[in-house]
Amino acid sequence: MPSPIEFVELPWRERSVRIELQRIAPAHARADAPLMVFLHEGLGSLAMWRDFPEALCDAAGMHGLVYSRPGYGRSTPRAPDEKWGVDFMHRQAHEVLPALLDALGVDGTRRPLWLLGHSDGGSIALLHAARFAPQVSGVIVMAPHVSVEDKAVTSIAIARDNYLHTDLRQRLARYHDDVDSAFWGWNDIWLHAPFKQWNIEAEVAPIRCPLLALQGTDDEYGTLDQIHAIARLVPHAVLVELPQCGHSPQRDRPERVIDAVTRFIAAHAASKQSQPQHQPTA
Repeated sequence: MPSPIEFVELPWRERSVRIELQRIAPAHARADAPLMVFLHEGLGSLAMWRDFPEALCDAAGMHGLVYSRPGYGRSTPRAPDEKWGVDFMHRQAHEVLPALLDALGVDGTRRPLWLLGHSDGGSIALLHAARFAPQVSGVIVMAPHVSVEDKAVTSIAIARDNYLHTDLRQRLARYHDDVDSAFWGWNDIWLHAPFKQWNIEAEVAPIRCPLLALQGTDDEYGTLDQIHAIARLVPHAVLVELPQCGHSPQRDRPERVIDAVTRFIAAHAASKQSQPQHQPTA
């Protein structure tokens, strides 16, 4: 069951930021069961996951950690004059997530640690797994970005128009204390001309841990080229293409996603158990 919302203070960018988080501990999960960390999309937050993390952790027998990145949800908003740079996802992967895990006493070398990221969160998961390989047991990404496609830029420009001229701002405000912080931080950098050159393929290539990549065939923010690129870069990656599914598989096809993820994790666990153990030499 999910615990009450908590907050932890982290030093970041020469200031202190408050991180909103929630832990999930299914009643049937062992105390030493693996931990799944959920990394939300570019306009997401802890609350926007709804009941998906709990359902997945319950099905997989894992503990969970869900949090809102700085600028989102009830975490510290972006400063009014703060502009995110082209490396904003790298900073989340290489600075914020490690600081959060350290503050919570999470050590992936002592307890299996899995990452599940959606969209921008998927890119962050890939970057973290590549940089902190000994800490990460496996990665699941849904609709990740490894490069910037015209389709994404077009849809993000449409989102800007909708934010200004429809009820999108009001709908997003239910999930963020400072909705303008969340929206413009994401929208401005994705539509910033230099960001068109953003590409993390070279950084993803060294990933050696189990990797599952899922994407909807009707994704409005990216083509299947994104997960196909991951398969070229990481040959052991497993791909799942989801028909009749847009950019948010956890909302459009939750049962299919949970089935694919639990099967993938179980197969990895079985593979590890079947591996011969090294015997000490006489």
